[in-house]
Amino acid sequence: MIRNVVLAKLKDGHDGAEVARIAQGLRDLGLPGTLNYTVGTDAGLREGNWDFVIVADFADIEAYRGYDADAEHNALRARLAPMVDQIARAQFEVPAG
Repeated sequence: MIRNVVLAKLKDGHDGAEVARIAQGLRDLGLPGTLNYTVGTDAGLREGNWDFVIVADFADIEAYRGYDADAEHNALRARLAPMVDQIARAQFEVPAG
């Protein structure tokens, strides 16, 4: 299984309603090979946290690559991009078991 983790720091004054619409669009993708998909915004429990997070599990590398190349996913990513100050991403294999 491949886990994809994305963290974004959003620019001051970003449109929270648009971020919520984008998050819902991401949740609704339902692409083949997606095992779990969680999108959220920081709960504000610690100072300095990042604002927006995606944690997604894919059956394999091929499923992740399909998600990464998906036109609807990339359209949502393009809508979010102008509001992002910084972004961090990692994909890693989660051992079975």
